[in-house]
This record gives sequence, C-alpha cells and structure tokens, in this order.
Amino acid sequence: MNKPVNKKTGHRRWRAVVAVLRVALLALLLLAPAAVHAQRVLTLDSCRALALSNNKQLGIASMKQEMNESLKKSARAKYLPHLSAIGGYLWMSKEISLLNNDQKNELTNLGTNAAADLTNRISSVIQQLPAAAQAKFTADMTEFAGALDMAGTGIVNALRTDTRNLFGGAVMVTQPVYMGGAIVAANKIADINVEMAANALEAKRQGTIYSIDQVYWQVVSLRHKLDLAESYMALVRKLRDDVQKLVEHGVAIKGDYLSVGVRLNEAEMAVTQVSDGLALAKMLLCQLCGLPVDEPITLADETTADFDWAEAPAPLEARADVALANRPELKVLRNTVALSEQTTKVLRAGNLPQVLLTGGYAFSNPNTFNGFEKKFGGFWNIGVLVRIPIWNWGDVSHKVRASKVATAIANMELDDARQMVELQVNQSNFKLNEARKKLTMATANVAHADENLRMANLAFKEGTAQFTTVMEAQTAWQLAQTRKIDAEIGLHLAQSELDKALGTIQ
Repeated sequence: MNKPVNKKTGHRRWRAVVAVLRVALLALLLLAPAAVHAQRVLTLDSCRALALSNNKQLGIASMKQEMNESLKKSARAKYLPHLSAIGGYLWMSKEISLLNNDQKNELTNLGTNAAADLTNRISSVIQQLPAAAQAKFTADMTEFAGALDMAGTGIVNALRTDTRNLFGGAVMVTQPVYMGGAIVAANKIADINVEMAANALEAKRQGTIYSIDQVYWQVVSLRHKLDLAESYMALVRKLRDDVQKLVEHGVAIKGDYLSVGVRLNEAEMAVTQVSDGLALAKMLLCQLCGLPVDEPITLADETTADFDWAEAPAPLEARADVALANRPELKVLRNTVALSEQTTKVLRAGNLPQVLLTGGYAFSNPNTFNGFEKKFGGFWNIGVLVRIPIWNWGDVSHKVRASKVATAIANMELDDARQMVELQVNQSNFKLNEARKKLTMATANVAHADENLRMANLAFKEGTAQFTTVMEAQTAWQLAQTRKIDAEIGLHLAQSELDKALGTIQ
C-alpha cells in the first residue's frame, strides 16, 4: 500500500513549484522587452548593399542602360532588309476616260455614219437600179450599219476604265546598300550610348557608396562622442560631489559648488545635443538604406575603440594615372566626345549619295495587264534607288560645322575634368596624410591628457590642488578625446574620399 503523504512535505513541494514558476515568469518578462526592442546590427558593407539595392536613382540609371541596349539592337536592324506591305482604297467621283465624248459618239454611230456616207457617194448609181434592187440595197445597208454600230459600241465599252472604285497594294523589300556612312555611325552611337549608360550607372553607384560612408562614419563619430560626453558628465558629477563634501566640511565655499554645478549642466546639455544628433543621423542612414526611419539600428563600429587602418596609399603619380583610367565621370566625358564625332558623321551623310535595292509584288483592281479588268492583277518588280543631294543651301554643311564645334567643346570639358581629377587626387592624398598625422598627435595628446587628469585628481585628493585644476584637466581630457575621435573618423573619411577620387571605391 502507498504511504500517506505528509501535509508539511506536500506544502513544501508546492511552494517549490510556485517558486520555480515565478522565476520562469520573471525570466520571460525580462526577455520579452529585449526581443521586442532587438536592434538590427549593420556593418559598413551591409549599409552599402542596402543603399545600392534601394536607391531609386540607381534604378533609373539601370533602366536607362536597359533602354540603350534595346536601342542598340534597333540600330543593328538598320543593316538588314526590311519587308513592308501597303494597301489602299480610293473612291473617285468620275472615272478615267481614254476617249472623249466626240470619239465615243463616232464609235457608237460608226455604222450609221458609214452607211450614210456610202449611200451619198453612190446615190446616182442606186437611182439607176430597179426598185427591187434599191430596196435590197437599203435593207443590206441598214443591217451593215447596225452591225458596225454594235462593234463601235463594243469598242467604247471595252475602253471604259471604271476607275471610280480603286483597290491597290504592294509588298516591298528594301535593302540599304550605301547610306553615306549614316548607318555605321548610328550603330557606333548606339554602342557609345550603352557604354555611357554603364559609366553613368557606375558613377551613381560610387556616389551612393561615398554618401553612405559619410553618414555611416558620422553616426559612429556621434556615438563615440555620446559615450565621451557621458563619461565627461560622470567625471564632472563626481567632482561636484567631492566639492559638496568640501563645502560641508567648510573647506570650500558654496560658490565653488555652484561653479561645478554650472559645468555639470553644460555637460548634461552636451549629452542631450549629441544624443539628438545621433538619432537624426541614424534616421538619415536608415532613409539612405531604404529602411524605416524609426527602425532601431546599431552599427558594428559604434563600440570599436581601435581601428585597423589600411596601408599607406601608392605614390601620387601612379594614383593619378589610376584615377584618369577609372573615374566613371571621365569615361562619360570621353563617351560624349566620341558621340559628338559620330553625330558629325551622321550629319555629313546628308551630302553623300544613298543607294537602296528594292523588290516586291504590286497589285491593283481594276488592272490593265489584259485590258481593263475588274479583278485583281499584279506583277513582280526589282530595282535600284539612288538619291544624290545636289543643292540644299548649305544646310548640311552648317550642321556639320556646328557639330564639330560641339566636339571641340566636349574635348575642352574633358581636358578640364582631367585637371580637376588630378587636383582632387592631390588634395585627397594630402588630406589622408594629414589625417594620419592628426591621429598620431591626437593619440599622443590623449595619453598626456589621461596622465594630466590622473595627477590633477591625485593632487586634489591630497589637498595640494584646487578643484579648478581638476576642471581644467577634465576639459583638456574631453578636448583631447574629442579630437582623437575626429581624427579617427577623419581618417576613415579621407580614405573614402581618396578611393572616390581614384574611382576605385567599392
């Protein structure tokens, strides 16, 4: 038999179960907010990828590239023969007549007129004939006249065109043989447009990456400055507490406490300002990345204290050559020059002969291939068309001259852009070298400021220094830390600017 359960033991077990449930419930309550407020962690590469996939200007540039690819295929089709069909119907209030009214009247009365003329010519002979013979002659002439009248009427009817309702059509094949070089130039223009669209897309892509880098490192900078501002506020708050104790012991006056309080208020205001700036910068970064502006995000470099910097840049001359070869803006300008040159060739073709081969099948109703027939009839044909411009009042020459001027302008703009790119590379190199020097000096200043603050705090505790000395040391420490943050972020931005100037930003 089962032993009866002791009541005290049962209560202890029940209390243990309740305690376990309470702990589990508390754990769930603590974990729930963390799950709700989980933030997305973004690296620089992920921000770039999001921006590139969500940037509308990049989408437009990509669609323009697709459009130019289609136009390129259209230009290729100009080399090939073209087949076309035409057809039509025409109603005319009058029909075309091959005979005038007098001719129709003469043909219709051909027998009557001929019989009358013959009778007049041989009237003297007829009068000498017996009455029976005259009657027979008259009957024969009447029959002859009727037959000729019918024949004439038949001729008139046969020559009637009945062109009041006209149907016609043709199927034609045209093959360009020589168009003055216009087709070749048009195809080169299509190729250049495709290349230009790709270069413009690359320029927008690099510009988007550069913009993301600027905002990303701004967020990182503000985050580090927020941590610095909070650390500085904690230092000032501790100093205020120490001064308060000195006031309580009569070592310091209340004015000293108020002075430190003013500095604490300034530190708190600085924390608020930096925090607001950080929130706005993150909103801008989310907007550029295509994320909701209120989505909580954390950047991977926000808590990074030390950065792994790249090697020093290559010599200046080599990098200038790299920029001239890689900058998509220069490639677009080169495309513009080539485009202007091909446009000149297209315009010049207006003064050159053009040759076309043609062939096809034409038909009409009525048709004239077997007299005038009220049915469809047609014929095959093949031929050569030649167009030779003779005089156009210099229209084409003026256009060609204007196009050459446009080409010269494009070349000048390209040369100017080359000089500007070289200047940008020089400036970016100088900025990068300057940023490295600033970081070196800022790091050394931070070490000095740390030591100065440590010594000031030690002297203040020992009573050999005033609180103002500590405040000055704290201010110097904050300034040194701020300059170090600016130097670190400045080095990132300078490297990004150099990559942008070289056209190698990826």
